Amino acid sequence: MKTSAAAIYWDVIPYVALAVLIVGLWWRYRYDKFGWTTRSSELYEKRLLRIGSPLFHYGILVVIVGHVIGLVIPQSWTDAVGISENLYHFGSGFFGLIAAAATIVGLGILIFRRRTQASVFTATTKNDKTMYVFLAGAIVTGTAVTIIGQIDRANEAMNYRETVSPWFRSIWYLHPEGALMAEAPLGFHIHVTIALILFAIWPFTRLVHVFSAPVQYLFRPYVVYRTRGKAPKDELLGSAPRRRGW
Repeated sequence: MKTSAAAIYWDVIPYVALAVLIVGLWWRYRYDKFGWTTRSSELYEKRLLRIGSPLFHYGILVVIVGHVIGLVIPQSWTDAVGISENLYHFGSGFFGLIAAAATIVGLGILIFRRRTQASVFTATTKNDKTMYVFLAGAIVTGTAVTIIGQIDRANEAMNYRETVSPWFRSIWYLHPEGALMAEAPLGFHIHVTIALILFAIWPFTRLVHVFSAPVQYLFRPYVVYRTRGKAPKDELLGSAPRRRGW
């Protein structure tokens, strides 16, 4: 792929993925509210779920926070407050790898559980399997890029804050700079491409639960329980007709 073609690719593909994500979420909520669920399998098996689920969810939360810091905050800002580039990459790599390890172990347990527990595997759809492939691919490739970056710190090409991060911010400015992303190493290309595919299929998988929040419970009316008092003996025996309504 030539540089110009690569730049066009990175200029266009993020908006395609974002459009599919937004329209897909709207469609799913509009026409499939009853399907907007995690399709929990907790009733089938709990022992492995209690181990894998917290590891995965807490780990992925830290990974997301790390991505937000690395992609949104410009390098000039951290330089201005006295955080050197070496210190930044050491900190991000140290905490990032711990979070990635927890995420991978947790996801591995969840996939193992889904494959080995017959009742859980029976409830697994082709849609779920596709989602797991891209979710695992995004996590594994991101971890690999982080490890390579920590090992090869002297390689300026691995400094994503000079290529990937400015490209990411330029997307939201509606002035994409795909040429910056095209200059990044192949590992970043693979990781970001898998992540964009994951975002595109997101609305059509169980991952939609990420966008759910029980806000309505803060404003719903109280549930009121009323007693009918002591029922007559014949009513308790079921011989008397019951009144309809309240």
